[in-house]
Amino acid sequence: MHKLYFLCIIALVKLLELIPSCTSRLSTLPPLPVLPIPTASQLKWQQREIIMFFHFGMNTFTDSERGTGQENPNLFNPTRLDTRQWVKTAAEAGVSLVILTAKHHDGFCLWPSDYTNHSVVSSPWKNGHGDVVTDLVNAAQDHGGVDVGLYLSPWDRHDRRYGENDEYNEFYLAQLQELLKRYGIIQEIWFDGAKGEDAPNITYYFEEWFGMVKEMQSSINIFSDAGPDVRWVGNEKGFAGNTSWSTINRTLLSIGNPDIVGYLNSGDPLGTDWVPPECDVSIRPGWFWHAYERPKDLPQLLEIYYNSVGRNCVLLFNVPPNATGLISETDIQRLTEFKKAIDTTFSTDLAEKTSVSASSQRGGENGGFGPENVLDDDNLWTYWAPDETWGRHWIELKAISGGMRFNVVRIQEPIGMGQRIVRHEVYADGKMIVEGTTVGYKRLYRLGEVVEADVVRVRILESRGLPLVSSIGLHFDPFGLSNGASDQKGVV
Repeated sequence: MHKLYFLCIIALVKLLELIPSCTSRLSTLPPLPVLPIPTASQLKWQQREIIMFFHFGMNTFTDSERGTGQENPNLFNPTRLDTRQWVKTAAEAGVSLVILTAKHHDGFCLWPSDYTNHSVVSSPWKNGHGDVVTDLVNAAQDHGGVDVGLYLSPWDRHDRRYGENDEYNEFYLAQLQELLKRYGIIQEIWFDGAKGEDAPNITYYFEEWFGMVKEMQSSINIFSDAGPDVRWVGNEKGFAGNTSWSTINRTLLSIGNPDIVGYLNSGDPLGTDWVPPECDVSIRPGWFWHAYERPKDLPQLLEIYYNSVGRNCVLLFNVPPNATGLISETDIQRLTEFKKAIDTTFSTDLAEKTSVSASSQRGGENGGFGPENVLDDDNLWTYWAPDETWGRHWIELKAISGGMRFNVVRIQEPIGMGQRIVRHEVYADGKMIVEGTTVGYKRLYRLGEVVEADVVRVRILESRGLPLVSSIGLHFDPFGLSNGASDQKGVV
Protein backbone atom coordinates (compact mmCIF):
# COMPACT_ATOMS: atom_id res chain seq x y z
CA MET A 1 0.00 0.00 0.00
CA HIS A 2 2.78 2.40 0.96
CA LYS A 3 4.59 1.52 -2.28
CA LEU A 4 1.51 2.37 -4.39
CA TYR A 5 1.08 5.66 -2.52
CA PHE A 6 4.73 6.53 -3.13
CA LEU A 7 4.41 5.80 -6.85
CA CYS A 8 1.32 8.03 -7.08
CA ILE A 9 3.20 10.90 -5.45
CA ILE A 10 6.07 10.54 -7.94
CA ALA A 11 3.62 10.49 -10.86
CA LEU A 12 1.89 13.64 -9.58
CA VAL A 13 5.21 15.47 -9.22
CA LYS A 14 6.20 14.52 -12.78
CA LEU A 15 2.84 15.76 -14.05
CA LEU A 16 3.26 19.08 -12.28
CA GLU A 17 6.70 19.45 -13.83
CA LEU A 18 5.15 19.18 -17.27
CA ILE A 19 2.65 22.00 -16.77
CA PRO A 20 5.09 24.93 -17.17
CA SER A 21 6.68 23.36 -20.23
CA CYS A 22 3.29 22.92 -21.91
CA THR A 23 2.45 26.54 -21.20
CA SER A 24 5.75 27.70 -22.64
CA ARG A 25 4.94 25.98 -25.93
CA LEU A 26 1.86 28.16 -26.52
CA SER A 27 2.25 30.34 -29.62
CA THR A 28 3.10 34.03 -29.34
CA LEU A 29 0.13 36.22 -30.17
CA PRO A 30 0.44 38.28 -33.38
CA PRO A 31 0.35 42.07 -33.08
CA LEU A 32 -2.89 43.91 -33.67
CA PRO A 33 -3.43 45.27 -37.20
CA VAL A 34 -3.00 48.98 -37.82
CA LEU A 35 -6.18 50.22 -39.45
CA PRO A 36 -7.30 50.61 -42.15
CA ILE A 37 -6.54 47.25 -43.76
CA PRO A 38 -7.36 45.86 -47.23
CA THR A 39 -10.28 43.62 -48.12
CA ALA A 40 -9.67 40.16 -49.55
CA SER A 41 -10.44 41.51 -53.04
CA GLN A 42 -7.92 44.33 -52.61
CA LEU A 43 -5.25 41.88 -51.43
CA LYS A 44 -5.82 39.70 -54.48
CA TRP A 45 -5.64 42.76 -56.74
CA GLN A 46 -2.37 43.96 -55.14
CA GLN A 47 -0.69 40.60 -55.66
CA ARG A 48 -1.35 40.75 -59.39
CA GLU A 49 1.26 43.56 -59.63
CA ILE A 50 0.73 44.03 -63.40
CA ILE A 51 -2.64 44.06 -65.17
CA MET A 52 -3.50 44.96 -68.77
CA PHE A 53 -5.81 47.45 -70.48
CA PHE A 54 -7.22 46.86 -73.97
CA HIS A 55 -8.21 50.21 -75.50
CA PHE A 56 -10.20 49.06 -78.53
CA GLY A 57 -13.21 50.52 -80.28
CA MET A 58 -14.28 53.07 -82.86
CA ASN A 59 -11.13 55.17 -82.31
CA THR A 60 -9.07 52.20 -83.52
CA PHE A 61 -10.60 52.67 -86.98
CA THR A 62 -10.65 56.48 -87.13
CA ASP A 63 -7.03 57.09 -86.05
CA SER A 64 -8.36 59.05 -83.09
CA GLU A 65 -7.87 59.21 -79.33
CA ARG A 66 -11.19 60.87 -78.55
CA GLY A 67 -14.10 60.23 -80.90
CA THR A 68 -16.92 62.65 -81.65
CA GLY A 69 -19.82 60.23 -81.22
CA GLN A 70 -20.90 60.87 -84.81
CA GLU A 71 -18.83 58.05 -86.36
CA ASN A 72 -20.59 55.65 -88.70
CA PRO A 73 -20.80 52.14 -87.16
CA ASN A 74 -19.88 50.75 -90.59
CA LEU A 75 -16.28 51.76 -89.81
CA PHE A 76 -16.01 49.07 -87.13
CA ASN A 77 -14.92 45.89 -88.87
CA PRO A 78 -11.99 44.02 -87.24
CA THR A 79 -11.82 41.21 -89.79
CA ARG A 80 -9.26 39.12 -87.86
CA LEU A 81 -10.35 39.84 -84.29
CA ASP A 82 -9.06 37.14 -81.97
CA THR A 83 -9.47 37.76 -78.26
CA ARG A 84 -7.71 34.44 -77.60
CA GLN A 85 -4.55 36.11 -78.93
CA TRP A 86 -5.13 39.05 -76.58
CA VAL A 87 -5.47 36.78 -73.55
CA LYS A 88 -2.50 34.64 -74.57
CA THR A 89 -0.37 37.77 -74.94
CA ALA A 90 -1.41 38.97 -71.50
CA ALA A 91 -0.80 35.62 -69.82
CA GLU A 92 2.64 35.22 -71.39
CA ALA A 93 3.51 38.68 -70.03
CA GLY A 94 2.61 37.50 -66.53
CA VAL A 95 -0.75 39.29 -66.42
CA SER A 96 -3.78 37.77 -64.68
CA LEU A 97 -6.37 40.53 -65.22
CA VAL A 98 -7.35 42.27 -68.46
CA ILE A 99 -9.66 45.29 -68.70
CA LEU A 100 -11.58 46.15 -71.89
CA THR A 101 -12.97 49.54 -72.93
CA ALA A 102 -16.52 48.24 -73.38
CA LYS A 103 -17.53 51.82 -74.25
CA HIS A 104 -15.30 54.85 -74.72
CA HIS A 105 -16.25 58.53 -74.91
CA ASP A 106 -17.64 58.18 -78.47
CA GLY A 107 -20.45 56.02 -77.07
CA PHE A 108 -19.92 53.04 -79.40
CA CYS A 109 -20.61 49.83 -77.46
CA LEU A 110 -18.57 46.67 -78.01
CA TRP A 111 -21.51 44.56 -76.89
CA PRO A 112 -25.10 44.46 -78.20
CA SER A 113 -26.75 46.79 -75.69
CA ASP A 114 -30.53 46.79 -75.35
CA TYR A 115 -30.46 50.55 -74.75
CA THR A 116 -28.72 51.87 -77.90
CA ASN A 117 -28.15 50.84 -81.49
CA HIS A 118 -24.80 52.62 -81.57
CA SER A 119 -22.97 49.36 -81.08
CA VAL A 120 -21.62 46.26 -82.78
CA VAL A 121 -25.16 45.36 -83.92
CA SER A 122 -25.01 48.22 -86.43
CA SER A 123 -21.56 47.29 -87.75
CA PRO A 124 -20.58 44.94 -90.59
CA TRP A 125 -18.44 42.87 -88.21
CA LYS A 126 -19.97 39.39 -88.03
CA ASN A 127 -23.00 40.85 -89.86
CA GLY A 128 -24.04 42.67 -86.70
CA HIS A 129 -24.02 39.54 -84.54
CA GLY A 130 -20.67 40.06 -82.83
CA ASP A 131 -19.95 40.72 -79.15
CA VAL A 132 -16.39 41.65 -78.18
CA VAL A 133 -17.15 41.41 -74.45
CA THR A 134 -18.46 37.85 -74.81
CA ASP A 135 -15.45 36.90 -76.94
CA LEU A 136 -13.03 38.24 -74.35
CA VAL A 137 -14.79 36.61 -71.39
CA ASN A 138 -14.89 33.26 -73.19
CA ALA A 139 -11.24 33.52 -74.20
CA ALA A 140 -10.22 34.26 -70.60
CA GLN A 141 -12.27 31.35 -69.27
CA ASP A 142 -10.91 28.96 -71.88
CA HIS A 143 -7.33 29.98 -71.16
CA GLY A 144 -7.66 29.88 -67.39
CA GLY A 145 -5.79 32.04 -64.90
CA VAL A 146 -6.90 35.32 -66.48
CA ASP A 147 -9.77 37.44 -65.13
CA VAL A 148 -11.73 40.21 -66.85
CA GLY A 149 -12.49 43.83 -65.97
CA LEU A 150 -14.47 46.47 -67.87
CA TYR A 151 -14.39 50.21 -68.51
CA LEU A 152 -17.65 51.99 -69.26
CA SER A 153 -17.10 55.66 -70.05
CA PRO A 154 -19.50 57.98 -68.20
CA TRP A 155 -18.96 60.60 -70.90
CA ASP A 156 -21.02 59.59 -73.94
CA ARG A 157 -20.71 61.95 -76.91
CA HIS A 158 -23.29 60.03 -78.94
CA ASP A 159 -26.31 59.51 -76.71
CA ARG A 160 -28.96 62.23 -76.90
CA ARG A 161 -29.71 61.86 -73.19
CA TYR A 162 -26.30 63.13 -72.17
CA GLY A 163 -26.81 66.42 -70.34
CA GLU A 164 -30.14 65.36 -68.81
CA ASN A 165 -29.19 64.32 -65.28
CA ASP A 166 -31.82 61.76 -64.34
CA GLU A 167 -32.45 60.40 -67.82
CA TYR A 168 -28.77 59.87 -68.66
CA ASN A 169 -27.89 58.45 -65.26
CA GLU A 170 -30.71 55.92 -65.68
CA PHE A 171 -29.33 55.00 -69.12
CA TYR A 172 -25.80 54.62 -67.78
CA LEU A 173 -26.96 52.53 -64.83
CA ALA A 174 -28.94 50.28 -67.19
CA GLN A 175 -25.80 49.63 -69.24
CA LEU A 176 -23.83 48.88 -66.06
CA GLN A 177 -26.47 46.34 -65.07
CA GLU A 178 -26.27 44.75 -68.52
CA LEU A 179 -22.54 44.22 -68.26
CA LEU A 180 -22.60 42.93 -64.69
CA LYS A 181 -25.50 40.51 -65.33
CA ARG A 182 -24.56 39.10 -68.72
CA TYR A 183 -20.86 38.44 -68.51
CA GLY A 184 -20.23 36.59 -65.28
CA ILE A 185 -17.75 37.63 -62.60
CA ILE A 186 -16.05 40.95 -63.32
CA GLN A 187 -12.99 41.59 -61.15
CA GLU A 188 -12.55 45.33 -61.69
CA ILE A 189 -14.74 48.05 -63.12
CA TRP A 190 -13.28 51.35 -64.21
CA PHE A 191 -14.86 54.79 -63.80
CA ASP A 192 -13.44 58.22 -64.54
CA GLY A 193 -14.66 61.78 -64.67
CA ALA A 194 -13.25 62.59 -68.11
CA LYS A 195 -15.27 64.97 -70.28
CA GLY A 196 -14.38 67.76 -72.65
CA GLU A 197 -14.76 71.46 -71.98
CA ASP A 198 -17.52 71.58 -74.59
CA ALA A 199 -19.49 68.75 -72.97
CA PRO A 200 -23.00 69.55 -71.68
CA ASN A 201 -23.18 70.14 -67.96
CA ILE A 202 -24.18 66.98 -66.14
CA THR A 203 -23.85 65.40 -62.72
CA TYR A 204 -22.78 61.78 -62.62
CA TYR A 205 -24.53 59.80 -59.87
CA PHE A 206 -21.39 57.96 -58.85
CA GLU A 207 -22.59 56.87 -55.42
CA GLU A 208 -25.73 55.32 -56.90
CA TRP A 209 -23.65 53.56 -59.55
CA PHE A 210 -21.15 52.29 -56.99
CA GLY A 211 -23.93 51.02 -54.74
CA MET A 212 -25.55 49.10 -57.59
CA VAL A 213 -22.21 47.62 -58.67
CA LYS A 214 -21.48 46.31 -55.17
CA GLU A 215 -25.02 44.98 -54.83
CA MET A 216 -24.66 42.98 -58.03
CA GLN A 217 -21.05 41.81 -57.54
CA SER A 218 -19.84 42.26 -53.99
CA SER A 219 -16.24 41.10 -54.62
CA ILE A 220 -15.59 43.50 -57.50
CA ASN A 221 -12.98 46.27 -57.17
CA ILE A 222 -14.22 49.71 -58.22
CA PHE A 223 -11.61 52.06 -59.68
CA SER A 224 -11.98 55.84 -59.82
CA ASP A 225 -10.27 59.02 -58.64
CA ALA A 226 -12.12 58.49 -55.36
CA GLY A 227 -12.05 54.70 -55.12
CA PRO A 228 -13.80 53.22 -53.22
CA ASP A 229 -11.52 50.18 -53.76
CA VAL A 230 -8.73 51.39 -56.07
CA ARG A 231 -7.67 54.97 -56.77
CA TRP A 232 -6.05 56.67 -59.73
CA VAL A 233 -2.39 57.53 -59.12
CA GLY A 234 -2.86 61.07 -60.43
CA ASN A 235 -1.01 60.83 -63.77
CA GLU A 236 -0.84 58.70 -66.91
CA LYS A 237 2.95 58.26 -66.88
CA GLY A 238 2.83 55.13 -64.74
CA PHE A 239 4.72 56.78 -61.85
CA ALA A 240 3.62 56.66 -58.23
CA GLY A 241 4.94 59.06 -55.64
CA ASN A 242 8.28 58.39 -53.99
CA THR A 243 6.13 58.31 -50.86
CA SER A 244 3.17 56.08 -51.61
CA TRP A 245 0.50 55.26 -49.03
CA SER A 246 -2.36 52.87 -49.71
CA THR A 247 -4.31 54.83 -47.13
CA ILE A 248 -6.18 58.01 -47.93
CA ASN A 249 -9.23 60.03 -46.79
CA ARG A 250 -12.04 59.44 -49.28
CA THR A 251 -13.90 62.44 -47.90
CA LEU A 252 -11.21 64.64 -49.48
CA LEU A 253 -11.58 63.02 -52.92
CA SER A 254 -13.84 63.88 -55.82
CA ILE A 255 -13.86 62.36 -59.28
CA GLY A 256 -12.48 64.58 -62.03
CA ASN A 257 -10.98 67.14 -59.62
CA PRO A 258 -7.53 68.26 -60.93
CA ASP A 259 -6.61 69.80 -57.57
CA ILE A 260 -6.19 66.44 -55.82
CA VAL A 261 -3.66 64.75 -58.12
CA GLY A 262 -0.79 65.32 -55.69
CA TYR A 263 -2.80 63.83 -52.85
CA LEU A 264 -3.75 60.85 -55.04
CA ASN A 265 -0.11 60.32 -55.94
CA SER A 266 1.22 60.11 -52.39
CA GLY A 267 -1.74 59.02 -50.29
CA ASP A 268 -2.06 59.87 -46.62
CA PRO A 269 -0.40 58.23 -43.58
CA LEU A 270 -3.38 59.39 -41.52
CA GLY A 271 -5.90 58.16 -44.08
CA THR A 272 -8.98 56.44 -42.74
CA ASP A 273 -9.65 54.40 -45.92
CA TRP A 274 -7.64 51.68 -47.66
CA VAL A 275 -7.71 52.76 -51.33
CA PRO A 276 -4.42 51.69 -52.99
CA PRO A 277 -3.16 53.41 -56.16
CA GLU A 278 -3.23 52.01 -59.69
CA CYS A 279 -0.74 53.34 -62.28
CA ASP A 280 -2.20 53.48 -65.78
CA VAL A 281 0.11 53.97 -68.76
CA SER A 282 0.15 52.89 -72.39
CA ILE A 283 2.87 50.83 -74.04
CA ARG A 284 2.56 53.28 -76.97
CA PRO A 285 2.35 57.09 -77.03
CA GLY A 286 -1.43 56.91 -77.49
CA TRP A 287 -4.08 54.85 -75.77
CA PHE A 288 -5.57 53.55 -79.01
CA TRP A 289 -3.63 51.88 -81.81
CA HIS A 290 -2.17 54.09 -84.53
CA ALA A 291 -0.22 52.67 -87.46
CA TYR A 292 2.57 55.27 -87.17
CA GLU A 293 3.26 54.69 -83.44
CA ARG A 294 5.72 52.25 -81.91
CA PRO A 295 5.91 50.81 -78.40
CA LYS A 296 8.11 52.33 -75.72
CA ASP A 297 11.60 50.86 -75.52
CA LEU A 298 12.65 48.40 -72.82
CA PRO A 299 14.47 50.95 -70.58
CA GLN A 300 11.31 53.07 -70.49
CA LEU A 301 9.16 50.09 -69.56
CA LEU A 302 11.55 49.06 -66.79
CA GLU A 303 11.61 52.60 -65.42
CA ILE A 304 7.81 52.51 -65.30
CA TYR A 305 7.90 49.14 -63.52
CA TYR A 306 10.26 50.32 -60.78
CA ASN A 307 8.22 53.49 -60.28
CA SER A 308 4.86 51.72 -60.09
CA VAL A 309 5.10 48.13 -58.86
CA GLY A 310 8.26 49.20 -57.04
CA ARG A 311 6.36 51.97 -55.27
CA ASN A 312 3.47 50.04 -53.76
CA CYS A 313 1.22 50.21 -56.85
CA VAL A 314 -0.38 47.93 -59.39
CA LEU A 315 0.70 48.73 -62.95
CA LEU A 316 -2.11 48.91 -65.50
CA PHE A 317 -0.38 48.48 -68.85
CA ASN A 318 -2.42 49.48 -71.92
CA VAL A 319 -1.73 47.32 -74.99
CA PRO A 320 -4.14 48.40 -77.75
CA PRO A 321 -5.26 45.88 -80.40
CA ASN A 322 -4.93 47.10 -83.99
CA ALA A 323 -7.58 47.61 -86.68
CA THR A 324 -7.47 43.95 -87.71
CA GLY A 325 -8.41 42.95 -84.18
CA LEU A 326 -5.01 41.63 -83.14
CA ILE A 327 -2.26 42.87 -80.84
CA SER A 328 0.61 43.98 -83.06
CA GLU A 329 3.73 41.81 -83.21
CA THR A 330 5.93 44.78 -82.28
CA ASP A 331 4.01 45.15 -79.03
CA ILE A 332 4.16 41.42 -78.32
CA GLN A 333 7.91 41.42 -78.88
CA ARG A 334 8.38 44.35 -76.47
CA LEU A 335 6.23 42.65 -73.83
CA THR A 336 8.32 39.49 -74.23
CA GLU A 337 11.51 41.50 -73.69
CA PHE A 338 9.96 43.18 -70.66
CA LYS A 339 8.86 39.89 -69.06
CA LYS A 340 12.28 38.34 -69.67
CA ALA A 341 14.02 41.33 -68.06
CA ILE A 342 11.83 41.15 -64.94
CA ASP A 343 12.34 37.39 -64.66
CA THR A 344 16.09 37.70 -65.17
CA THR A 345 16.38 40.24 -62.37
CA PHE A 346 14.08 38.75 -59.77
CA SER A 347 14.43 34.99 -60.33
CA THR A 348 17.63 35.10 -58.26
CA ASP A 349 17.62 36.48 -54.74
CA LEU A 350 21.01 36.86 -53.09
CA ALA A 351 19.31 37.24 -49.72
CA GLU A 352 18.48 33.53 -49.78
CA LYS A 353 22.17 32.76 -49.22
CA THR A 354 22.52 34.88 -46.10
CA SER A 355 22.15 34.45 -42.38
CA VAL A 356 19.63 36.84 -40.93
CA SER A 357 19.45 38.55 -37.53
CA ALA A 358 17.48 41.39 -35.99
CA SER A 359 17.50 43.91 -33.17
CA SER A 360 14.80 41.89 -31.41
CA GLN A 361 11.85 39.67 -32.15
CA ARG A 362 8.37 39.35 -30.78
CA GLY A 363 8.01 36.43 -28.41
CA GLY A 364 11.70 35.67 -28.29
CA GLU A 365 13.68 33.10 -30.23
CA ASN A 366 10.81 30.63 -30.69
CA GLY A 367 7.98 33.14 -30.91
CA GLY A 368 7.30 32.64 -34.62
CA PHE A 369 8.09 36.23 -35.62
CA GLY A 370 11.82 35.91 -36.18
CA PRO A 371 13.84 37.58 -38.96
CA GLU A 372 14.06 34.28 -40.86
CA ASN A 373 10.47 34.93 -41.99
CA VAL A 374 11.67 37.59 -44.43
CA LEU A 375 13.39 34.88 -46.48
CA ASP A 376 10.39 32.56 -47.00
CA ASP A 377 7.94 32.60 -49.91
CA ASP A 378 4.98 34.09 -48.02
CA ASN A 379 4.91 37.87 -48.48
CA LEU A 380 1.60 38.39 -46.69
CA TRP A 381 1.18 36.35 -43.53
CA THR A 382 4.66 35.49 -42.24
CA TYR A 383 6.82 38.37 -41.15
CA TRP A 384 9.45 39.67 -38.77
CA ALA A 385 8.03 41.56 -35.83
CA PRO A 386 10.38 43.20 -33.31
CA ASP A 387 9.84 43.35 -29.58
CA GLU A 388 7.66 46.33 -28.68
CA THR A 389 9.95 47.33 -25.81
CA TRP A 390 12.94 47.97 -28.07
CA GLY A 391 13.26 51.49 -29.46
CA ARG A 392 15.53 50.90 -32.45
CA HIS A 393 14.50 48.30 -34.98
CA TRP A 394 16.74 46.75 -37.60
CA ILE A 395 17.14 43.54 -39.55
CA GLU A 396 20.45 42.38 -41.00
CA LEU A 397 21.51 40.03 -43.78
CA LYS A 398 25.03 38.60 -43.71
CA ALA A 399 26.56 36.67 -46.61
CA ILE A 400 27.30 33.07 -45.61
CA SER A 401 30.19 32.68 -48.01
CA GLY A 402 31.76 35.41 -50.14
CA GLY A 403 30.21 38.82 -50.73
CA MET A 404 27.00 39.94 -52.38
CA ARG A 405 26.84 41.89 -55.63
CA PHE A 406 23.53 43.62 -56.28
CA ASN A 407 21.90 46.80 -57.57
CA VAL A 408 18.27 46.27 -56.52
CA VAL A 409 16.93 46.19 -52.97
CA ARG A 410 13.42 44.82 -52.35
CA ILE A 411 11.47 45.37 -49.12
CA GLN A 412 7.89 44.26 -48.44
CA GLU A 413 5.39 44.74 -45.65
CA PRO A 414 2.58 42.31 -44.71
CA ILE A 415 -0.12 44.76 -45.78
CA GLY A 416 -2.87 42.54 -44.45
CA MET A 417 -1.74 43.93 -41.08
CA GLY A 418 -1.84 47.52 -42.36
CA GLN A 419 0.79 49.75 -43.95
CA ARG A 420 3.20 50.89 -41.24
CA ILE A 421 6.70 51.97 -42.26
CA VAL A 422 7.10 55.76 -42.48
CA ARG A 423 10.90 56.08 -42.82
CA HIS A 424 13.71 53.59 -43.30
CA GLU A 425 17.34 53.31 -44.38
CA VAL A 426 19.45 50.58 -45.95
CA TYR A 427 23.16 50.14 -45.24
CA ALA A 428 25.77 48.04 -47.03
CA ASP A 429 28.85 47.29 -44.90
CA GLY A 430 27.94 50.25 -42.72
CA LYS A 431 27.46 52.75 -45.56
CA MET A 432 24.00 54.11 -46.30
CA ILE A 433 22.78 53.20 -49.79
CA VAL A 434 19.06 53.98 -49.41
CA GLU A 435 17.14 56.67 -47.54
CA GLY A 436 13.47 56.01 -48.04
CA THR A 437 9.97 56.65 -46.74
CA THR A 438 7.07 54.24 -47.37
CA VAL A 439 7.32 50.55 -48.25
CA GLY A 440 3.85 48.99 -48.55
CA TYR A 441 3.27 45.78 -50.48
CA LYS A 442 6.53 46.15 -52.39
CA ARG A 443 9.32 48.72 -52.49
CA LEU A 444 12.06 48.36 -55.09
CA TYR A 445 15.21 50.45 -55.05
CA ARG A 446 17.16 50.37 -58.31
CA LEU A 447 20.56 51.60 -57.26
CA GLY A 448 22.70 53.81 -59.45
CA GLU A 449 25.71 51.51 -59.19
CA VAL A 450 26.42 47.90 -58.35
CA VAL A 451 26.98 47.38 -54.62
CA GLU A 452 29.39 44.76 -53.29
CA ALA A 453 28.93 44.00 -49.60
CA ASP A 454 29.07 41.29 -46.96
CA VAL A 455 26.40 42.77 -44.69
CA VAL A 456 23.15 44.60 -45.52
CA ARG A 457 21.10 46.18 -42.75
CA VAL A 458 17.60 47.67 -43.00
CA ARG A 459 16.83 50.20 -40.27
CA ILE A 460 13.25 51.24 -39.50
CA LEU A 461 13.36 54.82 -38.27
CA GLU A 462 9.65 55.55 -37.93
CA SER A 463 6.46 53.55 -38.24
CA ARG A 464 2.74 53.56 -37.49
CA GLY A 465 2.65 51.10 -34.65
CA LEU A 466 5.08 48.19 -34.55
CA PRO A 467 7.00 47.85 -37.86
CA LEU A 468 6.53 44.53 -39.66
CA VAL A 469 8.61 43.24 -42.60
CA SER A 470 7.47 40.25 -44.65
CA SER A 471 10.30 40.04 -47.19
CA ILE A 472 13.72 41.45 -48.05
CA GLY A 473 15.49 40.67 -51.32
CA LEU A 474 18.76 41.60 -53.00
CA HIS A 475 18.84 41.32 -56.79
CA PHE A 476 21.05 42.07 -59.74
CA ASP A 477 19.50 43.96 -62.66
CA PRO A 478 21.80 43.83 -65.70
CA PHE A 479 19.43 46.07 -67.67
CA GLY A 480 19.83 49.09 -65.42
CA LEU A 481 23.59 49.49 -65.61
CA SER A 482 23.76 51.95 -68.48
CA ASN A 483 21.39 54.68 -67.34
CA GLY A 484 22.44 54.90 -63.70
CA ALA A 485 18.88 55.74 -62.66
CA SER A 486 18.32 56.07 -58.95
CA ASP A 487 15.46 57.34 -56.80
CA GLN A 488 17.09 57.52 -53.38
CA LYS A 489 19.97 59.19 -51.59
CA GLY A 490 23.20 57.67 -50.42
CA VAL A 491 23.83 55.36 -53.36
CA VAL A 492 27.21 53.65 -53.36
